[in-house]
Amino acid sequence: MKSIAKFLILLGPLVLLVACGGSTNNSQTGTSPSNQQGPLFITGEDAPVSSVVGFTVTINSITLNNSTTTVTAMSTPTTVDFGRLMGLRSILGFNTIPQGAYTSATFTFATNPAPLISYVDLSQTRPNPPTVQELTGTLNQTTVTVPFPTGAPLLVASNELVGLHLDFDMFDSLVVDGNNQMTGAINPVMTVQSVAATDPLAQITEFTGNLVSVNTNTNSFVMQGPYGFQETVDVNSSTQYNGSNSLSTLVPDAIVSVMGTMQADGSMLASDVEMITTDKAFISGRILALNPTSGPVETVTMWVGEELGTSGVIPVDTIQTINLSGVSTYAVCFFDDQQTQDSFNASSLVVGQRIFIGGTVAGGAFTPDMVSLRRQAAVGQLVANSVTVTGATGSNVGNFQMQNDALLSYSAGGPFTVYTGNLTDFVNINGLAGLAAAGTPEMLSRGLVFQNATSGKPEVWAGHVRILPTE
Repeated sequence: MKSIAKFLILLGPLVLLVACGGSTNNSQTGTSPSNQQGPLFITGEDAPVSSVVGFTVTINSITLNNSTTTVTAMSTPTTVDFGRLMGLRSILGFNTIPQGAYTSATFTFATNPAPLISYVDLSQTRPNPPTVQELTGTLNQTTVTVPFPTGAPLLVASNELVGLHLDFDMFDSLVVDGNNQMTGAINPVMTVQSVAATDPLAQITEFTGNLVSVNTNTNSFVMQGPYGFQETVDVNSSTQYNGSNSLSTLVPDAIVSVMGTMQADGSMLASDVEMITTDKAFISGRILALNPTSGPVETVTMWVGEELGTSGVIPVDTIQTINLSGVSTYAVCFFDDQQTQDSFNASSLVVGQRIFIGGTVAGGAFTPDMVSLRRQAAVGQLVANSVTVTGATGSNVGNFQMQNDALLSYSAGGPFTVYTGNLTDFVNINGLAGLAAAGTPEMLSRGLVFQNATSGKPEVWAGHVRILPTE
């Protein structure tokens, strides 16, 4: 594949360190809040389950606690699809709170609306496509208090930005019966961690929405994000844009995606800005079926996990078949050059990919005009004795195979290949050498899913590989 080095350069710095990450270096050591206020941002992601493509739950509030005081960190009910955040990290909120050291966080969840679990059902007989089933969730408890790691409280200071990182562990939260089938019961299992804005775990790796306004005088623009609030995004000389774009080429109502870090005033400093499309509507989600199954695609059947501007005709959490025969624009997230067009086009779509389709809504119909390949995660088990190092001794240039019990193994007809490079981030394992001696652990690989040009099967080009903790 011509662009693999370029893809891994992108994916390497943007990997998500769910199981580890830095903590703040605040100098404050007091345990009681004072009248002085400090800035706090909240980010969320999940520890995933391979068959679950959507897990929507409403957080009514978040409070921070220590032995003497409780303060409110978030009071606006916020509905989050942690299934969509599999492999991604987004900003959930920003606030200023009394400075001090907080040792736990309390989350209160809503029962109305009830949580919704969307999972892939592979029981259909080919050539029928897999389906996505919905299961209404029931919370075993609506209030959960989670401690920060021992010796690492969340320290809020008046002159230093700090983050509350939330990891919703779907794997341990979704209750299963004796046949390993989800029952709908949810026992919320979460971890929290204090992070500095510069920590890898604090990086915002996907914030997508409508561009509201652009101000070239202040080197900034305003976005309408996915969680009901607007976000100011600053750019500087280090900010990278896709294609020939720049701040001056961004237009209101365009759909943009941003990666970057939070700032003390609640704005985000963008490391990368992608103008995906000037359309005002889009849908995104996982591919379930293609017609025809090889060659240029005419229609794609997909589960819609996210939408903007299409709710009246294509609501979220539905399966839709979209006619792509008139679409000629294909792109890979944050890239749109000829090399990526060679790697991703109408003939290289494959079941299991996460794609974004931009278009317009008129007369009760959605008309697509572009398709973009997006980053995603694959969860499964390492295939024994499958690790191959193709680079120099000690290199992480190579590949291995994973067995995934959901869409990717369904699409591949068995194990699929994951490619890595020296910029791939390995967590809880010492690179490919450690992976080769690890047996068959449960793991997660995040990156871009391409179609192998020879076999037609999906393959993952990973920027992040993580061994999942055992029970």
